[in-house]
Amino acid sequence: MPLNNLSFTNSHQYFILMKKLSVLLFFIFLSVSCKDEGLQGYTKTGEALGTTYQVKYFSSENINAEKALDSIFEVINSSMSTYQDDSDISRINAGAENVKVDMHFRRVFEASKQVFEESNGYFDPTVGNLVNLYGFGPEQPLYEIDSIKLDSLKQLVGFKKVKLTQDNVIEKEDPDIYLDFNAIAKGYTIDVIAQYLDTKDIDNYLIELGGELVAKGKNLERDSNWLVAIDNPLQTQEKRTLQTVLALNNRAMATSGNYRKFRVDSSTGKRFVHTINPLTGKAEKSNLLSASVLATNCTLADGYATAFMALGYDKSLEMLEKLENVDVYFIYGDEKESIQVFTTEGFGKVLRD
Repeated sequence: MPLNNLSFTNSHQYFILMKKLSVLLFFIFLSVSCKDEGLQGYTKTGEALGTTYQVKYFSSENINAEKALDSIFEVINSSMSTYQDDSDISRINAGAENVKVDMHFRRVFEASKQVFEESNGYFDPTVGNLVNLYGFGPEQPLYEIDSIKLDSLKQLVGFKKVKLTQDNVIEKEDPDIYLDFNAIAKGYTIDVIAQYLDTKDIDNYLIELGGELVAKGKNLERDSNWLVAIDNPLQTQEKRTLQTVLALNNRAMATSGNYRKFRVDSSTGKRFVHTINPLTGKAEKSNLLSASVLATNCTLADGYATAFMALGYDKSLEMLEKLENVDVYFIYGDEKESIQVFTTEGFGKVLRD
């Protein structure tokens, strides 16, 4: 797959590990008049799913989007929020049986299964218990888990050990298996919002939730594709700088990364981060620091971004060769103490100078 390589170096090291970067992406809007008569620009902002959101769209009428957005967030939370004790997924994780899940749960389950299979198990919604056991704080070093405990925990990891019946009931091989769709649910929620706007015959919008987004049509205020940006991973907390700017149209994008928690191997000088290998249950070194993914929908973009972080740079390239309509922007550390950028040809086409 064609690529474009860039490089830069810096010694800054920060925090944030194994989390989606809610500040990695943001809207770039200019205050100019809308050129399409009869269409007015609307921007809705708020908090949902433990993060912030922005929805900008152009419509000939006010569609009362706030009410629709609140309803969507409420339904998604009731289905898949691990922070809501009475949600379907929380009840399932607590051991409740015969919980009938809704269509949103099923769609996310099926999408997770697809990414799980395409990544050869590196994307795994059942890995949460294992991740929580390791020391991933910004200051404390990782510690080893004894082999007996590790073997015990590995019995609780494996998406193949979870089934969704035709009656929409989750069946787990072990009641202690913990399901967590947070790595893909934000992307799915964005797709649901996009579907809602489509039903209102809105052709130009940009939806962002916690750093993941879908762009459709144009920003009519500028008469151009939607502009979004990726942060420079070497920026300081005091000063925000941009890594690159993209012009998007009818694409979804998600970014996953833990590059602000990278470390330098004192013996080799190689930059790396720690990530959990769901197949072995062990914390392993990875030189992939950030993965931005363009796809046809945000559900898969979200899942792929997470999968790539678990796979690491080399294995991600192997997986990428098997995917269609997927483009990436990888930030990774090489063996020469520098940070490199890999882009596919498709991603390069939307980059702005």
